[in-house]
Amino acid sequence: MVDDDAITFPDAPRAELDRALADLVDRAREVLQTQGRLRALVKANRSVVSHLELPVVLRSIVEAAVDLVGAEYGALGVLSPSGGLEQFIHVGMTPEQVERIGHLPEGHGLLGALIDDPRPIRLERIADDPRSAGFPPGHPPMDGFLGVPIRVRDAVFGNLYLTNRDRGGFSRDDEQLVGALAATAGFAIDNARLFAETEARRAWSAAGSEISSTLLGGEPDDALFSELVAGVTRLSRAALTCVLTKSSDSSTVVVRTAYGDGASELVGTSRPLSGEILTGAFESSGPRISDGLDGETLGVEAGTGPTLIAPFRVDRDSSSLLLVLRKAGDPAFTPFDLERVADLASQAGIAIELAAARADQQRMLLLEDRTRIARDLHDHVIQQLFATGLELQSIEAATSSNAVAERLDRSVTSIDTAIAQIRTIIFALSRQSAGGTSMRNRILDLADEIAPGLARPATVGFSGPVDLVVIDDLADDVSAVAREGLTNAARHAHAENVSVRLEVEDRTVTLTIQDDGVGLGSSTRRSGLRNGLERATRRGGTMTIEPADPGTRLVWCVPISEWLGQS
Repeated sequence: MVDDDAITFPDAPRAELDRALADLVDRAREVLQTQGRLRALVKANRSVVSHLELPVVLRSIVEAAVDLVGAEYGALGVLSPSGGLEQFIHVGMTPEQVERIGHLPEGHGLLGALIDDPRPIRLERIADDPRSAGFPPGHPPMDGFLGVPIRVRDAVFGNLYLTNRDRGGFSRDDEQLVGALAATAGFAIDNARLFAETEARRAWSAAGSEISSTLLGGEPDDALFSELVAGVTRLSRAALTCVLTKSSDSSTVVVRTAYGDGASELVGTSRPLSGEILTGAFESSGPRISDGLDGETLGVEAGTGPTLIAPFRVDRDSSSLLLVLRKAGDPAFTPFDLERVADLASQAGIAIELAAARADQQRMLLLEDRTRIARDLHDHVIQQLFATGLELQSIEAATSSNAVAERLDRSVTSIDTAIAQIRTIIFALSRQSAGGTSMRNRILDLADEIAPGLARPATVGFSGPVDLVVIDDLADDVSAVAREGLTNAARHAHAENVSVRLEVEDRTVTLTIQDDGVGLGSSTRRSGLRNGLERATRRGGTMTIEPADPGTRLVWCVPISEWLGQS
């Protein structure tokens, strides 16, 4: 039997074996550590790419980077197109610490160095680097620093900042791991931006279709424009959107409609057209982006931030702008915002043009239909009534019964009255079709204007060449007397029925206004009637006011011999 204690190895081979085993254990430990960090990187990448909303993606990138290298604080600074930082998403600081610091970093010191030269920066101590600008009061202490740029395609989107690693300073491996995560983050950010742009395009397209459909559903008015600016404000995340219309002399602008902060104070106000931005926008035909307007231009806070201006067609005769405003400190408008707002304004302008054209077409069809009705009434109905009246008159002449003759005579009178009423309707239809300002039109307009004060609309009749004879200052006199007579009938007579008849016959213009009311009374103001008498006397005519059965009759009569002599 062999004694185990007797079996020994020489010291040198045994020491070499121990070293080999220790080296093997170290390598195994490194492999395990590397596998762990690779698993952590895979986990971080999975966390970053699992979201599509850009704000969520940005925060998940910072949180994943902090967990990946064991940092105490992390942040992601999004670069602004105009320089500096547009956003600063941070992890690790408490709300109390953030409140004590005050404003977030703007991109100076080491942060600015990484912006100016987008290459990784790794430091053992931040304070030892000459580019460090120090920390503001209340800022937590930070020692080690690792900064890595995040690229989206070929452009730098922002920078990833990490400080205070829990196991000493940041290593070369940490820099490589965070760099790999930044590459994945670039793809995730690009996907999130594409998704956000797709969703935004869908929302803008839906809004454009809805607004265009609304505009095409009726004639454009301020309520529809309000719907437009409300949609633009919501989709562009603006503080205020308004439509500015330039005055005919180009000296002022009127706020046609507005939505957002201070909108109620702006709508309908007129302001001087000053400043290069607005003046140039009215003169130019293209949309533009500006850093801000002069605050005095609109007098609201929203006018001091990023501004987007797009030409907007409100109507055919005036120049207008769609003005989209953000507050000072808000993110600047992007080319995508400019494209969408300009496209929506263009769609709305086309819809307004089409709606106006359709309204014009409908009005033309209505006027043509009224013209046809007036023609048919004149060519057929009046002729048939006139023929019937002649036939009744012939029967009246042939009958020997006085009772029958009286009835026939009343029937003929009724037919004449009906013919006069139909002619009045024809004149009204012709007026609406032609849109002129003849004497007939002026009398009919007066009757329409006074109608709300009467129990029934006034009956209007004409006889003779009224529109040819009653013109110029004579027409003004007739209109003034007619207005006074109708007004008195409406206010004082309490009449149920009022009739107005204007006749041109035997070189005389006669205006007769008759009502069935209680009469003028002793308390009625007569200054207007005196004016009517003066107008008649000046022309060598007369004006009489006499009781009727029932009511009152006003007769204003002037000669027109001078006019006939001139013709």
